[in-house]
Amino acid sequence: MKRRDFIQKTAVSSAFLGLGGLSLSSFNTLNTKHLTVLHTNDVHSYIDPFPANHPRNPNMGGVARRAALIESIRKENPNVLLLDAGDIFQGTPYFNYYGGELEFKLMSMMQYDLATIGNHDFDNGIDGLFTQLPNAGFEFVSANYDFKNTIMNGHVKPYKIIDKNGIKVGVFGLGIGLDGLVDKKNYKETVYNDPLTVAKDMSRILKHEKKCDLVICLSHLGYQYKNEPDKICDTKLATLTQDIDLIIGGHTHTFLDKPTVIKNALGNDVLVNQVGCYGINLGRIDFYFEDTKSVTSKGKSIVV
Repeated sequence: MKRRDFIQKTAVSSAFLGLGGLSLSSFNTLNTKHLTVLHTNDVHSYIDPFPANHPRNPNMGGVARRAALIESIRKENPNVLLLDAGDIFQGTPYFNYYGGELEFKLMSMMQYDLATIGNHDFDNGIDGLFTQLPNAGFEFVSANYDFKNTIMNGHVKPYKIIDKNGIKVGVFGLGIGLDGLVDKKNYKETVYNDPLTVAKDMSRILKHEKKCDLVICLSHLGYQYKNEPDKICDTKLATLTQDIDLIIGGHTHTFLDKPTVIKNALGNDVLVNQVGCYGINLGRIDFYFEDTKSVTSKGKSIVV
């Protein structure tokens, strides 16, 4: 499909979320590169679609449908990054019976690139999570969980840099505080570090030391806490940092039709997105780069 047709057919409210303020005419160059970021969060072991008589989500979701949708998008643009923001586990009998094996194998078949770790991913204990790692054909990133005194030591990276058609993408992960959410015996000696401090450090390294063209935070902190204004969340993280381009979130099951645009500490735009839960939606954000500089982006939530 021609780029012009693609833009017309997939634009949300025909409005572009500007990262640089350039017009559509900027795309009329051979130097423009197109990166599609697809993402999920809080799928919670929902493998099958909701039944037709479900009161809220009839016929929605399902891994087979998501896989077909991802495949069709890859045919449209092979330059795709597929991410998950945590809570892969817990929610249906599939997890109770298989302990996460099925979830990881299916995500591997869909060719996920990276995932971060949510609180429910500890529900079979850190040993249960470790046992399932051989079934994951993708890696995990978490920068503020310190696993050095646990069985997970060396199996989770703070960040990963991925080259997509010459676009250098740095992705780091953040997890929510486990105390009070997860039984201590399940996460054992995992140490929780302040996500804001870690995010500033990680984004600085990726943007300035590693020279990444795009910096993504894969977060399981939650979108926003109106009744707890001091609690760190994705929207607060966006305003208090300066080197993050996109925050893909989870934990609060927040359904956004398209990314929220927030000004960071330097007054630049940060995109913050989350697509609810249970695999009902697939997030899609398209970035356009000219000479590896992001010129514009747009995003939407696709119902599966």
